[in-house]
Amino acid sequence: MLIAIDGPAGAGKSTVARAVARALGFAHLDSGAMYRCVALLSLDSPGTAPGTLAQAASIEFGFGGDKGRVVLDGRDVTAEIRAPEVSEAASRVAADPRVREAMVARQRELVAVGDWVAEGRDVGTVVAPDAEVKVFLTASPQERARRRAGELGADPDTVLAEQTLRDERDIGREHSPLAPASDAVMLDTTGLTVDEVVGHIAALAAGHHTSSRA
Repeated sequence: MLIAIDGPAGAGKSTVARAVARALGFAHLDSGAMYRCVALLSLDSPGTAPGTLAQAASIEFGFGGDKGRVVLDGRDVTAEIRAPEVSEAASRVAADPRVREAMVARQRELVAVGDWVAEGRDVGTVVAPDAEVKVFLTASPQERARRRAGELGADPDTVLAEQTLRDERDIGREHSPLAPASDAVMLDTTGLTVDEVVGHIAALAAGHHTSSRA
């Protein structure tokens, strides 16, 4: 089974996806981390086209006791790819069609076998439009900025301004714009606990499993 969780920055995708994967015993794919890896490479090699970097990059995810670990070309970049400058660069490189082509191909290979919770901005629309369960998480802009500011130790107003620009870029990009799949369940996480959101998604998965066996 594949559970696709999409949504804008700060909606709680990563936290929720990890928790759902843990609750159901599924593997977890953070597609955003892949774009962050390409962004990190682009910052380290400013003269090289992001598409070229994406084609050559070796990106691995940890499993079991190493869940959440991201290895880029043999180097652990789990913490490094969360830096604010990498987040900003990730939004830019994600708009490059060559980067998206390379990352989408790898994501499809990963989720083709086994049970997965995959999160990102176009999992349910582009990467895996046949996913059994699709959820689009959102929250109020203020709530999303508050969460992100808490993670980064930054000023909420500054984060809100940067978030607004990123949303506009993600929604307006030509290739794979941020948008819910037509059959996705819309879930506003404003005011909800992580456990409440996880419970809702787990119930959707259980419902699909039951109906598929009927």
